[in-house]
Amino acid sequence: MNALETLLEGLVDYAGLFPPAALPMDAAVRNYAAYRVGERRGMLARFVLPVARLDEFVREASLIDRGGDIGPWPLSVLAGPLDAPVVAAFNREHGARWVIDSIEAKAATVAEVNAVAAAFGGLIVYVEIPVDADPAELVQAIAAAHLRAKIRTGGVTREAFPAPAAVLRFLAECVQRQVPFKATAGLHHPLRGEYPLTYAPDAERGTMYGFLNVFLAATLLHAGSEPASLVGLLEERDAAAIVADAQGISWRGRHASAAQVAQARTRFAGSFGSCSFEEPVQDLAALRLLPPRP
Repeated sequence: MNALETLLEGLVDYAGLFPPAALPMDAAVRNYAAYRVGERRGMLARFVLPVARLDEFVREASLIDRGGDIGPWPLSVLAGPLDAPVVAAFNREHGARWVIDSIEAKAATVAEVNAVAAAFGGLIVYVEIPVDADPAELVQAIAAAHLRAKIRTGGVTREAFPAPAAVLRFLAECVQRQVPFKATAGLHHPLRGEYPLTYAPDAERGTMYGFLNVFLAATLLHAGSEPASLVGLLEERDAAAIVADAQGISWRGRHASAAQVAQARTRFAGSFGSCSFEEPVQDLAALRLLPPRP
């Protein structure tokens, strides 16, 4: 397998319900069902939804013809500590068809991190934390609670995108504390560039991170690169600067072996939430970065 395929495997959590797509539940569920059996299903991970919309999800997903799909759908649910009984009840009732195996919560203090940990034992839990200030204390608390960290890498306004130095500081702290992470928002495209911030015809444009920028930087950090050496990678816009084959992935003289890529994805670099699955796939193909299927 090409090491880029390893990097991309199960990388996209489908968040079609969220802006800027903000699809209705029926459309998002139909899309996810199609992606589950589509040509690029290997890139697909969980379906993301708020806890308050679980009943709506069940109504719409019950109407879907699963076709050749196998196994329960994995769900990642945005929830807080008070929602833990709802999550447990959902899995007891529906776990054979749809299973909540991941929680996404928010915390801005150590006490809030600990409250999340106390509520959701036994599940994968990602805790979204602010990264404009030094996140070291919060990442340390996440590590102590055996949780995972989440970074917001963008949004629908220019101000929603953190500085490259803040992203690298977060990733480096997670590496140091051995805390797996996921990312969300603003990562529809493989490489950094100027893109519309929403799907409106007159949408404002802004500088967005690419998911390859973020996850290759995370992989190289996990493999031992110094954070300061990777600022340029977060800002990379040239697809030719990233070279992948069966032996590994390289970026401008820095290299991660195939084994290091696999290790980073297994132990550290989880996934990113995107309101579009087709856009990342189509952009990779347009850049000729997506290995062809036989």
